Amino acid sequence: MANKLLGVLSAMPEEISHFADDSGGRTVVGGLSFLRGHIAGREAVFVETGMGKVNAAMAASLMLDRFQCGALMFCGVAGGLDPALGVGDVVIATRNIQHDYGAEQEAGFKTYQPGAPPLPGFDDTHGYDMPASLAERLRAAVWGLLLEPLDAAVGVGVRTPSIHFGPVVTGDVFINSDRTRRRLHDTYGALACEMEGGAVAQVAERFGGLPFVNVRCLSDLASSDSHVDFAAFLPAATRYASLVAHRLAPLI
Repeated sequence: MANKLLGVLSAMPEEISHFADDSGGRTVVGGLSFLRGHIAGREAVFVETGMGKVNAAMAASLMLDRFQCGALMFCGVAGGLDPALGVGDVVIATRNIQHDYGAEQEAGFKTYQPGAPPLPGFDDTHGYDMPASLAERLRAAVWGLLLEPLDAAVGVGVRTPSIHFGPVVTGDVFINSDRTRRRLHDTYGALACEMEGGAVAQVAERFGGLPFVNVRCLSDLASSDSHVDFAAFLPAATRYASLVAHRLAPLI
């Protein structure tokens, strides 16, 4: 698929600014500006989707239908769920799960695959998995890639971010709760949470199982302080995510 047009999506201007190449022109569809350009030598289309699953799904669908992209990559920030990770760490999703689709039951929330009836007796298997062959290529691509240490002025002290592979959960909520952070990590084994990736994964699956890579840098730890951390760490987090995305783009 590396010779196919790559669709690169980000939710916010701070994220897409690292990819804003419109050397091939721009097209506005549905209020979204699609930019034609290149990433790491590969022809691509870039778009700022806006936050949330509906915005992301709309942009992804247009990329695949209007622009005939052969693969998709979402690049942006996320909240950390795994207590072993820290601000600046980059997570590449091997599984994308929509944690807010399902059934609210007396025993708690039960997750279903989006589109499946969230009722007893129906298959409750959920999540969109990255093919093992693609994951292997991406792991090899970032092997030995060293990210520069975070500046102490960022606010978490001097630490060198690292790159991880694992599950990421998506929902139309900003996680600002220690209790919810623990629940999402314990329930799904997820490393990070965000608001778009699971929807893009669903669209890529509906279009024939096209490759999709979700690259996220932790801008906060999805805790009770995440509303403060997010703004403080956003510039550094978007830069780290883009560095990894540029390394992966030729291989998707």
